[in-house]
Amino acid sequence: MKPKVWMDWTVAPELQARIREVAELITDGDQEKMIGCEVVSGVRMKFDGALMDKIGPQLRILARPGIGVDPIDVDAASARGILVCNTPDAPTESTAEHAIALLMAIAKRVIVGDMSLRNFDSGLNRNDMRGTELLGRTLGIVGYGRIGRRVAEIAAHGIKMKVLVHDPFVPASTPTPEGITLTDDLDEIFREGDFVSLHTPLMPSTRHLANETRLRMMKKGSYLINASRGPVVDEAALIAVLNDGHLAGAALDVTDPEPPLADNPLLKMTNVVVTPHIASNTDRGVAAMHSGATDNIVLAAQGQRPRWIVNADVWPGRMAGL
Repeated sequence: MKPKVWMDWTVAPELQARIREVAELITDGDQEKMIGCEVVSGVRMKFDGALMDKIGPQLRILARPGIGVDPIDVDAASARGILVCNTPDAPTESTAEHAIALLMAIAKRVIVGDMSLRNFDSGLNRNDMRGTELLGRTLGIVGYGRIGRRVAEIAAHGIKMKVLVHDPFVPASTPTPEGITLTDDLDEIFREGDFVSLHTPLMPSTRHLANETRLRMMKKGSYLINASRGPVVDEAALIAVLNDGHLAGAALDVTDPEPPLADNPLLKMTNVVVTPHIASNTDRGVAAMHSGATDNIVLAAQGQRPRWIVNADVWPGRMAGL
């Protein structure tokens, strides 16, 4: 009997065909049909220990497209021998490019200029559209993983910014390309950056990492960019430092909650650029995430080791029984 795979998102017919060759694929969205499945791939729901137990002891793999696994209680999965899989390489380029696009859009007042031309009664004037030149300015980056490294490279080598990076998992003595400097002092990123760009996963230690204390450490007239996860920023604090003019602006691909509430003050600020978590939503980004997740699912259904495992120390876990 083929193992069962439950998914609440859609892949191309050719990728579905690959899965159906080795497994029974359930795609109608009925959550009750997760029960008894060996592989579950859900992007629209959270997975805690109680849900894992409800799915049953057959559950061996929780697979997600993309890099983020914050909707999954990874500790609960590990305790049960369930592997958590993602596709960390897939969204790198698209997300890094989007972060740079956000940086340039807010620095160059692209959205304000667009608003002015589309609505001549907006009350905006050329002073509202005065931007910030980037050459030689300092970009502070929190997180020097795949995406953070690519953002640093584009900023340092393409725009010729000075790039200062902090990552607690990367020693400050690690060699870096020209124009990129590592620091072991997180607060230095906020003190020194004319722009600060966040590229860290959401964990207990990074929730509200950009709090009011750190936001007020930033230079008056500086900018915050967030293309990581919404709760990494204390949104109430961000609103406060924007309202009193301490920060010149912010550019966000993520919010807390998501989507933002209709009355969120950030949506009414002309010095804020907001996009609806679309950084990785490109032709190549989506294709890479979908094909990577399919690879993981097919390998798991065949009883083989998936390519990307977040909690790799659990291997083989329940896979030993498949």
